[in-house]
Amino acid sequence: MEYFLTVVEESSFTRAAELLHVTQSALSHQIRALEREVGGPLLERLPRGVRPTPMGRAFLPHAERAVRSAAQARRAARAAAGAEGGELHVATVHAIAVGLLPEVFARWGREHGGVRLVLHEYATVEELRDRLERGVADLAVGYRPEAWPGPVVDVGEEEIVVVLPHDDPLAGRETVALTELAGRPWVRCAMEPVVDGRLLLDVACERAGFVPRTVVRTEHTSTAVRMAAVGTGITLVPSHVTTGVECVTARLAPPWRRAVTVFSRVPLTGAAAVFVDLVRRRSGAPAPGPCAV
Repeated sequence: MEYFLTVVEESSFTRAAELLHVTQSALSHQIRALEREVGGPLLERLPRGVRPTPMGRAFLPHAERAVRSAAQARRAARAAAGAEGGELHVATVHAIAVGLLPEVFARWGREHGGVRLVLHEYATVEELRDRLERGVADLAVGYRPEAWPGPVVDVGEEEIVVVLPHDDPLAGRETVALTELAGRPWVRCAMEPVVDGRLLLDVACERAGFVPRTVVRTEHTSTAVRMAAVGTGITLVPSHVTTGVECVTARLAPPWRRAVTVFSRVPLTGAAAVFVDLVRRRSGAPAPGPCAV
């Protein structure tokens, strides 16, 4: 299955054989053996490459999970034993990667340097969940996933703040009400939560009696912060994303809070459990409270 995945990724038997350090004939033999086992052709040879057949496309995600689960099992065993060279693969979204995790990773390096951390960073919650389901990482740090079949551990909460330019009339205020932001241009981010199929900001502003005027949409939260800081428009982001950025922030009144969790496909033991504890201590927050919207 690993050979099959490599051929698909490279679209070439020649390049796959080079990466796998086997001869092309040996690789072809293994692929034919796999095709006999599953009962049909998995790959189609084209004049300019190789692509999976319909049967191969159906087989692909299961092969990915199987190969990655085997690698994850080896990593988990080594990490649980504290073995040198052990790895813990962590998946997360951009906002948490730039805001919450840098200090966690730094402390891990000081206290648990024998186990290497590998970060997998994604733009959206949907992509994060999909990659964890496919076995790319050992655990994910993100927002509470709906109907997740594995363990989910609360590690704190994040507060959402409004980012303003330095010369804004509301700059210097500790808190602002959402109604005070009517008529402003907004910078929106792909990470914005969804409520009943609608973006959270649209729902909240509608309740406050206005429609937000969107001037820019960004992929990453940190980009939205920098856009807001120079006056492109205001934005709402987790407070930890603004750390180290020259910008003006104000809390919303009433406050908006969102739970942060660690979730996995398997029980969080060994190095994974230690990592969860570090995230919880870095968050330093009580159990998540209700959101204002």
